[in-house]
Amino acid sequence: MTTILCLASYEKGADFLRECQRLGARVHLVTVEKLRDADWPRDAIHGFWRMPDGFGRHDILNAVSWLARTERIQRIVALDEFDLEMAAALREHLRLPGMGESETRFFRDKLAMRERARAGGVLVPPFTGIFHRDDLHQFMRDNAPPWLIKPRTEASAVGIRKVATPDEVFAALEELGDRQSFHLLEGFITGDVYHVDSIVSDGRVVFGEAHRYSAPPFQVMHRGGLFSTRTLVRGAEEDVGVRRANEVLAAAMGVRRGVLHSEFIRDDQGHFWFVETAARVGGANIVETVEAATGVNLWREWARLEVLAARAEPYTVPATRTDYAAVLISLARQEWPDTSSYDAPEVVWRMQKRHHAGLIVASADPARLDSLLTLYMERFYQDFYASMPAPDKPIA
Repeated sequence: MTTILCLASYEKGADFLRECQRLGARVHLVTVEKLRDADWPRDAIHGFWRMPDGFGRHDILNAVSWLARTERIQRIVALDEFDLEMAAALREHLRLPGMGESETRFFRDKLAMRERARAGGVLVPPFTGIFHRDDLHQFMRDNAPPWLIKPRTEASAVGIRKVATPDEVFAALEELGDRQSFHLLEGFITGDVYHVDSIVSDGRVVFGEAHRYSAPPFQVMHRGGLFSTRTLVRGAEEDVGVRRANEVLAAAMGVRRGVLHSEFIRDDQGHFWFVETAARVGGANIVETVEAATGVNLWREWARLEVLAARAEPYTVPATRTDYAAVLISLARQEWPDTSSYDAPEVVWRMQKRHHAGLIVASADPARLDSLLTLYMERFYQDFYASMPAPDKPIA
């Protein structure tokens, strides 16, 4: 019997858990006490374990080691980015395959991530760690503003500050106090933001879907607006370019097996600059968007990768479609917004979440997708749109 232990600090990964069960694996889920009543697929979970508030690293090492007395755990999977380090520590402690603590740092620490990517030939914006003051002054002399102060271990655009003068930089660092060394300073690259969501097997990207955000996530989070991303026109210059950049990145990061969500900025000369990568599936319903265009569910494929690897069996990508899809999401003024009037036959998914409106549209025709997305974005602003201040920590 193959046994998979999953860690989840947020409610996600139901399709992963179900696919493990479908493949005949025994699944244990370790989550936090506040999620004890979340909508987990209980029928797919053999062991459901909750850690109390305030638990630490040694507490979970002890708890999982106790479980390992009777369960032969073969794989440990972090369903959320913020569980990657704990999963790595458990692998090291139990001597299990997968990314250890040093490798995991390249996916959690944006400073280490940039150093690794740049060493592997990826085009990376200029950056520096926030340590020696002479280095900071030299960086600002060598690189024109504006700059970004980024947390090294947050996800997405959470906690990022845009600064334009040395005085602003040092004022922000003074405010951060002892936390400033947990940030980096980076040059600001303008351009459209892209992401590629990949499956990696035996060190090779065997599946990847390329998308472009309608507006950079940093802009949406800090200035408001609608979140949207759509499949790139297959074979177009931008599609070929970002896929190539993603393959170079995956090789540079040394990934052997798993899923990646990687982001890039395309400048006005067509160069793709690295933003960040994550050893997880993309959030904001990107999984559902990829599935609407290709038929491939990244959660399920990730589960297949792990279970088959535990059994020393080869992984093959399922047959895929080459349609196009886009997701559109807005904070909503209404508690439960009604999207039923958005009734085009291309609507394949609707969000059901308090104070959120969301749709996924899919079509074999990219021109039809564009026109529908443009129309629906205009209507979303009229019917639903609301905004709120950017969070200073992840909320989902």
